[in-house]
Amino acid sequence: MEGFKINWMKMKDAETQKHLWECQEWDHNWELTERFPKEILEWKWVSLEINFASRDKIENFRIIQKVSLMGNVIEEWDFKFGFVMPSSVNNWEQVIDAADKEEMIPAEILSGNMVVETFFYSGEEVIHTTKMTVIYE
Repeated sequence: MEGFKINWMKMKDAETQKHLWECQEWDHNWELTERFPKEILEWKWVSLEINFASRDKIENFRIIQKVSLMGNVIEEWDFKFGFVMPSSVNNWEQVIDAADKEEMIPAEILSGNMVVETFFYSGEEVIHTTKMTVIYE
């Protein structure tokens, strides 16, 4: 969709508000590799915040994230934002509950093998995608 832009994306510990990651360089259909500290796997709640702009109105804006490990989808989230006004800049934040420690896959297995694909939708039309390979340090 022409006129839709991700301005930035941030992640933080939702409990302590400790900032972890921020990216301000977004491109349409972007693939990237990001490095995160292993400590994120110990957080109870992770906050994902996205700032985006839209020249056109969007009736049913939503975001689907798929987390794959070695090519197999292990988690999928469907976040609904709803109506987006034309010529607007918006901030959206979602808090994600982490798995219990005993259910968490070790960083050594996840690192480099986990891919997070994010699909931004206007109704049923995909308007933007990102694909992030995660490395834990």
